[in-house]
Amino acid sequence: MITFGIMSLNLESENSYINEIACHAESLSMEVFRFIPSEINPHTLLVKGRKFNPVTKNWRDCEAPIPTIVYDRCFYGEDEHSKQCLPIVTWLKSRSDIIFLGYGLPNKLELYQVLKNTPLSSYLPQTQAVLDVDSVLSELTAKHKVILKPINGSQGYGIYYLKRNEKTIHVKTEKQKRIISRIFPNEAKLVQWLKQLLKQRNYLLQPYLELSNKEHQPFDIRTLLQKNERGQWKEQGRGVRIGSTGGILSNLAAGGSVITFKEWITSLKPSKGEYIQQELDYIFDILPSTLEKNFMPLFEIGIDIGIAKDGSIWILDINSKPGRKVLLFTNPELKDTLYTKPLLYGKHLFETGPTERKVYYEKTLSH
Repeated sequence: MITFGIMSLNLESENSYINEIACHAESLSMEVFRFIPSEINPHTLLVKGRKFNPVTKNWRDCEAPIPTIVYDRCFYGEDEHSKQCLPIVTWLKSRSDIIFLGYGLPNKLELYQVLKNTPLSSYLPQTQAVLDVDSVLSELTAKHKVILKPINGSQGYGIYYLKRNEKTIHVKTEKQKRIISRIFPNEAKLVQWLKQLLKQRNYLLQPYLELSNKEHQPFDIRTLLQKNERGQWKEQGRGVRIGSTGGILSNLAAGGSVITFKEWITSLKPSKGEYIQQELDYIFDILPSTLEKNFMPLFEIGIDIGIAKDGSIWILDINSKPGRKVLLFTNPELKDTLYTKPLLYGKHLFETGPTERKVYYEKTLSH
């Protein structure tokens, strides 16, 4: 029986998703083992983890060889455990005897620098690294409204909106589903705050895009693309995330809500709806091959698309470890499909052999 390994930084993370995958595995003659990279013994190459029992529907602790097929669901932070696991995962990805479903994408800045030289460049917000406080002040003076994002951020954490008024500077963010605003009376006060912020992590800077609807709610289109059991890219579905009135995020983690893509697109004028549909189809058609041409092989991509008030279309984020909440809410009939897709693609890789993917090792490995 093929062992399908699911790797995460915590054995309790994404429990409902991983449990569903495990429940669907037996019908495909596969067993599921979940583990943490730091639990690998470098001498014996055995790893402590949990194996799923399809009869009792429970997990039992055990020690086993590193699975041949690995589904990477590690979400890294700034903590010590993340820093400990990163080099271990890089080592695993370099091994020729282990097949990863997907090898991940680099940070947001590296992604931008590569994609800006492709046919997708016109869909990318202008992006630059924040080198110092002066670079933020310069852009704020020129644009009046800017967005600060962590280079390695996810789920909308740590995003700040800055707006220069005549005398003051308005800063806004969202934490624990609440909008937090602060007014700085002068630039000197803002500089003090920025210096502290930039010490914590690396940021990138983008112009603020008017991506809100008539109710002043930020919104975006979340799409999930995955490879099928033959290794071909297919779109699984789309949904529209809507944030709080006056907010800057549409993420569900920030308190956003969801409607179906059909409900949203049919609310537009037919000509506008058709134009957006064609643009989205073009982006989703060429993005996967563009990414795999420049980076390592992938299994799935979550893509966030923003539609500005002037009708312009923007790629806001590309995630190689996407969630499924939006699709499960808007397309509940996809439930079984979403839980079996990783297993089917893993089986495809196992049966066709890893040779086709190993040529990518000469590229830079990235998490």
